[in-house]
Amino acid sequence: MTATLVAVALSLVSAVAYAAAAVAQERLAARSSGTGTLRLLAAGAWWASVGLNAGAALLHVVALKYGPLTVVQPLGALTLVAAVPMGARVAGRKVSSAEWRGTALTLAGLGAILVTASGQAPEAVLSVPEALAVAGGTTALIGALARPGAKPGLRHATASGFASGVASALTQTVTVAATDRSGSLLSWQVIGVALLVAAFAAGGLLLSQTAYRGGLGAPLAMVTLANPLAAAVIGLTLLGERLQGGAAGILLALAGAGLASWGVVLLTRTTPGFVPADEEHPVAAVLALEPESALLENPLVPRQPADPGHLTPL
Repeated sequence: MTATLVAVALSLVSAVAYAAAAVAQERLAARSSGTGTLRLLAAGAWWASVGLNAGAALLHVVALKYGPLTVVQPLGALTLVAAVPMGARVAGRKVSSAEWRGTALTLAGLGAILVTASGQAPEAVLSVPEALAVAGGTTALIGALARPGAKPGLRHATASGFASGVASALTQTVTVAATDRSGSLLSWQVIGVALLVAAFAAGGLLLSQTAYRGGLGAPLAMVTLANPLAAAVIGLTLLGERLQGGAAGILLALAGAGLASWGVVLLTRTTPGFVPADEEHPVAAVLALEPESALLENPLVPRQPADPGHLTPL
């Protein structure tokens, strides 16, 4: 139980860092839409978001050492929950009642999942053939989702979520195999799977950057839901993870997943104020910013109210 609490605590901090990185990425993507990759890589804000992602990923890796995938990965939904007050702060507004409802539903659903998914620190790891099979199948799925086409946001976001979820599952294998002292740190299993982790993590980051060009809300929700789904499938089918409580536990976990999904969707649909349906750059509910402001402002500096003591009108 202590190991699970450590994993939960680390996941909470990791989610906050991921939320800050997502906000920065979305703002930068809006300002640099249509520009080349080299120009994007030359932006300091891009590297700041990469740094936030790296710090969050490191915390996530440590959490995977102490908790099973079925515990750690669903907590990724807290990224969206953390993005709500961050987005409100940047927009100079209060969190709306609908956003509070979405947050409450998400937290309630995650609580139900944690009750049923709590378990011991992970011990099982993917074998090299299993890791290669997972990598091959996921690559084919990502290729299908990321094919050229109109409005790629949600497809790229889904692909990013799958890539990140698989990267986490593979990361857990590397972490457990490298720290259980039963073999060499430089074994072919550790090195080979670590290379796959790097490939899927980088792919997930680039796919999310593409997805956020159409706004943060819906793509971030899709990433948030696809990530734990991919990891949970691997954990339950290949790593021997189990839900607690038998049939009742499975029903509770499904109900929790439904509540959390409903909360995530509600958070992405909540848009204070009027936003035209044909808006070219609708920043969805999480940020609720004026679309044109993303083109002019520093993505990491909060907007200052025009009149101190009053909220900036939307």
